Parts: sequence; structure tokens; C-alpha cells
Amino acid sequence: VQLVESGGGSVQAGGSLRLSCTTSGSFFGIGDIMYGWYRQAPGKERELVAAINSGGGTFYADSVKGRFTSSTDNAKNTFYLQMNSLTPEDTAMYFCAGPLRYCGSYYYVDWVLGSWGPGTQVTGSS
Repeated sequence: VQLVESGGGSVQAGGSLRLSCTTSGSFFGIGDIMYGWYRQAPGKERELVAAINSGGGTFYADSVKGRFTSSTDNAKNTFYLQMNSLTPEDTAMYFCAGPLRYCGSYYYVDWVLGSWGPGTQVTGSS
């Protein structure tokens, strides 16, 4: 199983970036299994910002609703995160991961089957 992110970079506040997560050997595309985008800023806990399945089901954290949009290219086993109106508070290492499980109140990466990408840095400068 392999997940690889791309598309990170540095933009000025208000700018946009699109992240890609290309998967191989994963469960992405099977049923309604969700895969997600996490981020971790220095000194902060890792947080889930968005999730998506191949059928278009999505989840967004309140902090990114209306600014970030997930999408998929099922033929390429790839999912994306379009990030608009970036702010310095969005600065973090972004990771794709999955499959996700839902416990009734939050998603988490499956402890046995889950995989993470190596991450890509996103920097929003003021």
C-alpha cells in the first residue's frame, strides 16, 4: 500500500493550492471507504481537515468549510484537496491517510489497515 502527496508549496495569504494523493494497493475506490487529509502544524496535534470517498461523500472540518474542497479521479486512484483563501493559520504539513473509520463522532485511521503518505508542506504567508 502506498500513498503519496504532491502539490504543496508556499503562497501568500488569499492564495490557492491543490494537493493530490495518489494511492496504490489501497482500499480507495471500494464502496464508501473514506480517505482523508490531515495536517499538523509545529507544536500542534494532527487534525483531520477533509475526507472523501470514491462516491463523492465528503467531510470537512469547520476550520476549512467553504474554503477547501475535496474531489477524486477514481480512474487514477487519486483524490485531491483544493485549498482556497489560504491563511497563515493553514500553514502545516499535510498528509493523506486511510482508510478511515467512523466511531459516531469522529473519524480515525484504521489501526490495522491504515496507511499514511510522507506529507507535503503548505505555507500560507502574510
